[in-house]
Amino acid sequence: MTAAVPATGRPVPVPDDTRAPIRNPVLTGFHPDPSLLRVGQDYYLATSTFEWLPGVALHHSRDLVHWEHLGGALTEERLLDLVGVPDSGGVWAPCLSFADGLFHLVYSDVKSLAGAFKDVHNYVVTASAPTGPWSDPVSVAGQGFDPSLFHDTGPDGTGRSWLLWLEWDHRPGDNAFAGILLQEWDRAARRLRGPVHRVFTGTELGRTEGPHLYRRDGWYYLVTAEGGTSWDHAVTVARSRDITGPYVPDPAGPLLTSAGDERLGLQKAGHGSLVDTPDGDWYLAHLAARPLTPRGACVLGRETAIQQVRWTDHGWPRVDGDAGAARPAAQVPAPTSAARSGQAPASPSTARSAPARQRPDSPSGLLGPEWMTLRRHPDPRWLTAATESGGLRLYGEESLSSRHRQSLVARRQQHTRFRFEATVSFAPGVPQQMAGVVHFYNTGLWHYAHLTRDERLGRVLRLAVCDRGRYSETSAPVPVPDEEPVRLRLTGLHDEAAFAWWDTRTGTWSPLGPVLDATRLSDEHATVGDADGHFSDWGFTGAVVGLCAQDLTGARLPADFTGVSYRGLDDER
Repeated sequence: MTAAVPATGRPVPVPDDTRAPIRNPVLTGFHPDPSLLRVGQDYYLATSTFEWLPGVALHHSRDLVHWEHLGGALTEERLLDLVGVPDSGGVWAPCLSFADGLFHLVYSDVKSLAGAFKDVHNYVVTASAPTGPWSDPVSVAGQGFDPSLFHDTGPDGTGRSWLLWLEWDHRPGDNAFAGILLQEWDRAARRLRGPVHRVFTGTELGRTEGPHLYRRDGWYYLVTAEGGTSWDHAVTVARSRDITGPYVPDPAGPLLTSAGDERLGLQKAGHGSLVDTPDGDWYLAHLAARPLTPRGACVLGRETAIQQVRWTDHGWPRVDGDAGAARPAAQVPAPTSAARSGQAPASPSTARSAPARQRPDSPSGLLGPEWMTLRRHPDPRWLTAATESGGLRLYGEESLSSRHRQSLVARRQQHTRFRFEATVSFAPGVPQQMAGVVHFYNTGLWHYAHLTRDERLGRVLRLAVCDRGRYSETSAPVPVPDEEPVRLRLTGLHDEAAFAWWDTRTGTWSPLGPVLDATRLSDEHATVGDADGHFSDWGFTGAVVGLCAQDLTGARLPADFTGVSYRGLDDER
């Protein structure tokens, strides 16, 4: 965990002489299930990406305060094929670790999740740098999810590695979260060997998942997520002198939780990952969410926060937050080692420090690292540069309800108040050809302002809404001149969102349709269950803003996008 390797190969500037505190969340917009790793002076965060590509978002820091977005790890179909996966399926809970001069990444690819069954494929890949290239995936145990690797390579360790994962039990009447399993991982042979050990079945909080293992002062510490992924979420700790158990939970209860305190700004705190600093300080990365109202919609999804950890005289970790023990804090001290390192990340990844305009100029050389594609990797057959306009060209394919071949690029919504704009050049010939700006959660929840063709009115702007699969158009179509590019704007204001278009005839912004309910684009609205605890739909991601094109005729009519910008307004008055 502490060997020295280069970070990203890029120069890093000298930080300010005063240490800035860690302000939570450190990764805004949906970045759940963080795995925090230190290699030498460098810290890395890996987070879940679900149906979005590239799979596994990676960030780098030298001080735990500023984070540089490295893009995603799984950038090729040989590493991850998400075509057809369900909403909130795909990549769950990655774990990043380091041994033998290699980064090890283990992750779940979830192919089904609703109802009793979880069809999951778990994989391990390795690379000499966090940015890859990554080895071909090796399939590992698949009777559950949230796999992680622990390398017992410290000075008093055994040099062995171990895979942990949650066993899922589909049988009625049994505990679906059946326990944390452990089996030895042969790093050289890249395979599992030896017996499987059930090392922990959880505390009274239940729903035990997300295991991570650590070694300190002769103890093995098992960190797990419990209480479910919503308001009762928690981080719990158990320990054992023997790696195979038995593991005894901390008698003080959870290491971290927001449960029962609606005053806290960071809710749903859970799914934690520990790291030590070069000076021996400890920190905990965890997911959290910021509801607009008490137990209301979390439109930004589940984000990543970091807490400082102290150890008791009895050898248990503790978090002291804003409202006492085991509560998350909005601000914590940065590591003392950060001030002496003389280095900081090349640029912060948090949106509050990002430039106001972000030109789509680089997925796969065309879009910057903050941009994602839905279920399929960037490919020139559907995503290219528009050489004439200097923008981005999307070739229209399937509808926004498709789980297969959408032409859609998007970035996380990272502010409750924001403005997103783009100019669209598009010449539809029939109503089945569409292109525009989308406020998107999943294939059943979105708001879409788009250019299309109407048989009577000619080229028009329409505003479409899909709410849990029910499609509607909220206002009459607006005729616009043929051929002219059309500038579209999406403005988010907490629980509301509104579209507008630039009317060149009047030189003003004109509303497109009514003000919309932005809380529909949230985990809370996406998750659908009944009184018996059977869930037909899950929501684990967060709202995104994006550009898309559809051509249901099969002709693949292209749309060009220029002047793309995202601006957060949360810090403006």
